[in-house]
Amino acid sequence: LRLVRFMTKGGESGEAIISGKPDESYLIERIESGDMPPGEARVPQDQIATLKRWIAAGAKTARPEPATIEPGLGITPEERAYWAFQPVKRPEVSEEFKNRPGVRTPIDALLLKAMPEGLSFSPDAEKLTLIKRASFDLTGLPPGPEQIRRVMADQSANWYEGYVDELLQSPHYGERWARHWLDVAGYADSEGYTVNDVVRPWAWKYRDYVIRSLNANKPFDQFIVEQLAGDELAGKREGDLTEKQIELLTATGFLRMAADGTGSGSNTPEARNQVIADTLKIVSSSLMGVSVACAQCHDHRYDPIPHADYFAMRAIFEPAFDWQQWQTPSQRQVSLYTAADRVKAAEIEVEVQKIAAAKGEKQTKYLAEALEKELLKYEQPLRDQLNSAYQTPADKRTPEQAALLKKYPSVNISPGVLYEYLPDAVEDLKKFDKQIEEIRSKKPVEEFLRVAVEPANHLPVTKLFYRGDYRQPRQVIEPAALSVVSPEGERRKFPVNDEALPTTGRRLAFARWLTNGEHPLVARVLVNRIWLHHFGRAIVSTPGEFGKLGSTPTHPELLDWLASEFMQQGWDLKKLHRTIMLSTAYRQAGAPDPSKESIDPENNFYWRK
Repeated sequence: LRLVRFMTKGGESGEAIISGKPDESYLIERIESGDMPPGEARVPQDQIATLKRWIAAGAKTARPEPATIEPGLGITPEERAYWAFQPVKRPEVSEEFKNRPGVRTPIDALLLKAMPEGLSFSPDAEKLTLIKRASFDLTGLPPGPEQIRRVMADQSANWYEGYVDELLQSPHYGERWARHWLDVAGYADSEGYTVNDVVRPWAWKYRDYVIRSLNANKPFDQFIVEQLAGDELAGKREGDLTEKQIELLTATGFLRMAADGTGSGSNTPEARNQVIADTLKIVSSSLMGVSVACAQCHDHRYDPIPHADYFAMRAIFEPAFDWQQWQTPSQRQVSLYTAADRVKAAEIEVEVQKIAAAKGEKQTKYLAEALEKELLKYEQPLRDQLNSAYQTPADKRTPEQAALLKKYPSVNISPGVLYEYLPDAVEDLKKFDKQIEEIRSKKPVEEFLRVAVEPANHLPVTKLFYRGDYRQPRQVIEPAALSVVSPEGERRKFPVNDEALPTTGRRLAFARWLTNGEHPLVARVLVNRIWLHHFGRAIVSTPGEFGKLGSTPTHPELLDWLASEFMQQGWDLKKLHRTIMLSTAYRQAGAPDPSKESIDPENNFYWRK
């Protein structure tokens, strides 16, 4: 039923359709009788009528049918034409709107162009309002009294531009905007998945990496590449890690944010594959705004993402997340100890062992003293029998000796119960413990990174799981991009193994493709989120879903202009903030206006802030 020529040719039961004769077509007969589809579902009458009209009109196709068809549903030109899969196209801003009163930036011109008649921008907000608004937006904090006095006293024409620049240099800027990215990345300080919910003691290092990167205004394309493939950029780890390697490895904490219970009681094939699935979900929703997870078990029901495409994306990450040679969270940690740290720690441990030996000698003496004192309570020959049984190693005692010690448990003196016999001796031994603790406290503290790193020379084979079931592996799938965002007939594939790198290079190639400026989704998704956090509403109201299940953009030209501008400005996030915040749209007052509210009560056209 996928091609008309097969339907008119028919099979064992004859033609499925007879062109121009719907009432004689076997397909219609089967549907109307309830045989198709199987089960209780029935095709609605209006859809049956549509099928009949189509057959009556000659069963025409939208375009010539292909000579062959690939497995799966395929991708139609109409699906490729969906707005989110089209290349970003920078719109021309007409002079007519550029020169309108109140227009400061192309953002204003594009918003004004989309406004229906009767709407226009509101006046600028009062100075104090702008001071507070900008501070809360960029730092998450109110401006201090002295800051307010200073900025209010500044009467220069560019006071606002200078104030925005000042806020962008605040260390609180990175803290504020890191929260938004960490939310998208699914940041958590515990593993989740199982009821144990084990703490992630080193996750905070990734959090701090995000804050540092944003404060340093690291180009966002570099920020993305580091998080997806920092270990592949770091090169071989030989000896002490360099500062650059530490930074790059820390960045891969992004790929370790999915819930992972494999180290806390659930290291099963199901749990391992769930970690991989959740990781792909984070990557796809945060960077591409598409729900590839829906294609894990079958072709996506709504978006043109075939089942095989899901596993082509999974193949990109498989060397680092091989479910058959799995690494639990603790096994993935990378130590930050240097060679000098290890030497120093070993030297300190030698001192500790000397104290421990002295403690051992004294403890042995106290145990003997306690035993002697306890044995005096028993008459001979029982006293000697108990002493002999105690002194004999546990694994060499006769049944009679074991029974004797069980009968007289007070003779079973061990370090743990020594306090019951010689309280002062225990206090004396604690002095040794204190010495040991003080000496060990001088050891360099060993810290770790929570990372995603490929094992060396590791090339696992990715297979498509039929219905998403790992127990039903089918054909081998190689790493590749989603078909729908690749030019038709030019599917973007990635190397199975890059010989120039100690790793496979798959994630690095993928990351560079995402940020090469040609991907239709990445820049749009990012600027849409930035707009959301400045205006409280997004241009695409479903920031993590740009597919058919999501919303269409309210201002498509503005979205593309922002995406294009962001990339042209070198993926400079602070410049993007500045561009948005210097617009009239952002500076407007938020006061109600009954005449405008009657036209646009929900402020969908941004006539006020």
